[in-house]
Amino acid sequence: MQLHRKGHCDLIVLITVFTAGSLSAPVKVNLHDSATLSCSGRCSGLVRWTEFSDRTDVLAECNQTSCRSVKEGYHMIHDQYLKEDFSLIITDADFAKRGSYTSDCDGEDLCDVKLKIEPLNCTVQMEPGESLVLMFDVSDPVEVIYNSTVTAGPSSGQICTVGGRSLQCKPEYTQRASLTSALELRNMTPSDSGLYAVMDKRNEDVLHTYTVTVQVVQDSWIWKTTYEKGKSDGYQTGVWFGALAVGVAALFIMFGVFFLGVVAAPWVHPQMDSYVQMPRSNDSSYRSQCKEKERGQMII
Repeated sequence: MQLHRKGHCDLIVLITVFTAGSLSAPVKVNLHDSATLSCSGRCSGLVRWTEFSDRTDVLAECNQTSCRSVKEGYHMIHDQYLKEDFSLIITDADFAKRGSYTSDCDGEDLCDVKLKIEPLNCTVQMEPGESLVLMFDVSDPVEVIYNSTVTAGPSSGQICTVGGRSLQCKPEYTQRASLTSALELRNMTPSDSGLYAVMDKRNEDVLHTYTVTVQVVQDSWIWKTTYEKGKSDGYQTGVWFGALAVGVAALFIMFGVFFLGVVAAPWVHPQMDSYVQMPRSNDSSYRSQCKEKERGQMII
C-alpha cells in the first residue's frame, strides 16, 4: 500500500514538472489593441516566436546581438531579452491574429500562449419589418446562437451556421436569411428581440454579441412619456400629445438635415475628403464595432 501511494505522488510531480512553464494563461485584448504574450526563462541562444500551427513561419526572433521582426506587426525587445524576458508584442491584434503562439530557444520549447479577442458587444434598436445584419470578420466557419428575451419569442439555441459561401439555418429562418459579406435576417418582429451571438466554431470564440430590441414607434420612450403626461386629461388628449411629440421630433430631424446640407456643407466637405481616403482596414474596424447604422440603429 505504501509503495502504491509513493508511486501515485511521484506521478503527480512528474506531470507538474512537464507542464509548468510551457502553458500560459490566455491573453485577451480588445480588437486592434496591442497584445503582449509573456514568456521568460533561461536562454543564451536564439529565441524565436511562431504560430503553433506553423512552426516554420517565424514571426520575430532575438539573440545576444539583436532582435529582428520577421513579419510586420510582431516584435521583441532586445533589452528585455538580455533580462530573460522573451515576450512577443503584437502591435495590432485583430481576429486574424487569434490563436496559439509558441516560442523556442535553439529549437527547445519555451512557452505556449493563446491570444483571444474580446467580443464586440452591440445594442440594436429597430422597428418591425427592418433587417438585422450580423457581421463575422473571420473566414472560419461560424454559428449564430439566439437567446430570446421575450416569452412569445422563438426557442433559443443555434439558428444558423455559415461556412464559406454556405448558409444553413433552421426551417423558421430559411426564408428570412441571406448571406453576403454578413448574415442578414429580414422582417424582424418584436418576438425576435433577444441576444444574438456570432461564434467561431473552430476556436470556440464569441466574436460579436447583439442585444436586439424590436418595437413599434408607439412603444418608444418619447411616445410613452408624452402619452402618459396627457393621459390624465383623457384618452384623446393622451394620443394627441404622443403624436405631437413624435411630429416635433421629426421636424427637428428635418431641420438638422437642412442645416447640415445647406449651412454646414461648405465647411464639412473639405474635412470629409481626408476621411474618405482612410484605409479599408479602418473602415472594417468602424463597421465591426457597430458604429454604423445598418437599417436598424446600432448603439455602443
